[in-house]
Amino acid sequence: MLTKTRNFLSEVKVELQKASWPWESKEKGIRRYKELTDSTLVVIIAMLLLGGYVSLFDFILVNFIHFFTRLH
Repeated sequence: MLTKTRNFLSEVKVELQKASWPWESKEKGIRRYKELTDSTLVVIIAMLLLGGYVSLFDFILVNFIHFFTRLH
């Protein structure tokens, strides 16, 4: 069990060294985090669009079902 844990942690360390980290950039100031801020902005926009789509679809379905299940 201990050997497997050590192997796992060493593989994690190797993979993390392959990643590009914003603080290793030669840029100064906020420009150093440009890729990070751009990616964050893309994720936020995608979440808002997906949330809007799900909300709209839910609203349409609720009203559709309500229309056909109303008791007169």
